[in-house]
Amino acid sequence: MSAPPKPGVETRKLAAEALMRIDRDGAYANLLLPGMLADASLDERDRGFVTELVYGTCRMQRACDWLVDRFVLREVDPVARVWLRLGAYQLVMLGTPPHAAVATTVEAAPRKLRGFLNAVLRRVAEAPADFPDDATRLSYPDWIVSRLTTDLGANEARRALETMNEAGAVTRRADGYIQDLASQWVVELVEAQRGDLVLDLSAAPGGKATGLAHVAGHVVAVDLHPARAGLVAANVRTLALENVSAVAADGRRAPLRPDSFDRVLLDAPCSGLGALRRRPDARWRIDAADVGALTVLQRELLDAAVGLLRPGGTLVYSVCTLTRAETLEIDEHAARSHPGLEALEPPGAPWGPCGRGALLSPQAAGTDGMYVLRLRRPR
Repeated sequence: MSAPPKPGVETRKLAAEALMRIDRDGAYANLLLPGMLADASLDERDRGFVTELVYGTCRMQRACDWLVDRFVLREVDPVARVWLRLGAYQLVMLGTPPHAAVATTVEAAPRKLRGFLNAVLRRVAEAPADFPDDATRLSYPDWIVSRLTTDLGANEARRALETMNEAGAVTRRADGYIQDLASQWVVELVEAQRGDLVLDLSAAPGGKATGLAHVAGHVVAVDLHPARAGLVAANVRTLALENVSAVAADGRRAPLRPDSFDRVLLDAPCSGLGALRRRPDARWRIDAADVGALTVLQRELLDAAVGLLRPGGTLVYSVCTLTRAETLEIDEHAARSHPGLEALEPPGAPWGPCGRGALLSPQAAGTDGMYVLRLRRPR
């Protein structure tokens, strides 16, 4: 009778399988992993360890590749690459003792890779990690480091990037919905009142729309894709809310009556460069050209949102990113294109001033990075 598998071996096998599906199939870590963990017979501690391995290795894959490639003299196939990253992450980022990290990772790996992995990972364990630059050390694409350094300044950018390499705290609303505090604060800044008709113009998966429903009269939650609008509807049902209508429509041309909403929240599609700690693989999915395309969409959505406000109504624009193009330059567009709109007072600390709006850096309060701009249509 064979011995039962060791927990350390099983956790690493599960982590490696998830990493291969993310790398090979383009699966999203935050969508894939919960289902895999639900199907696994692991206790809470081991589930947490698998999550750390998958999220951490995803985030730090550039740094992990640099650590191992110093000692690799041949082309590495995708399966071996995943196991090398997994071992390097444990050794250098988690500080796992070499005897545990190397031995257990090698034991968990496919038999044909074990000798190769053992040789390379032992070299990684012995060599100092003298990274050549911050982009490699912090494991981001060069363009993200360059962009945020230009937009925020070197010190603030570095602190933001370091913070987004840490695991985010889990915060749960009073209704049980898990939502980052920064997003909860944006909902509060809408200042919806009982009796208000509120529009969430880019609503999926529904966190802000359902948050607004607790304080508003009725919320219309719009999203472009039917499947994503379905996510909103599912969250509404889970929370037993009766005052949210989920609508699949293009927010730039939504079939809604002009001049009719008391409050409009435009939590616009963005590069997500303020929320990278919760989306560990997102930094590898977006490129610099995407930012330009997103700013065009953001302007169009903002213009549409203005037309849906009633006189005296309030528009809140928010994005979970830190780039100047998606924050301050959108404010500048609003000022040029809608000069009649009044800018409302931005929130104070931990938010910092950014044009007429406010920027929340990830390091300011341990939340996602967020930008918010509040505008009022004159009566």
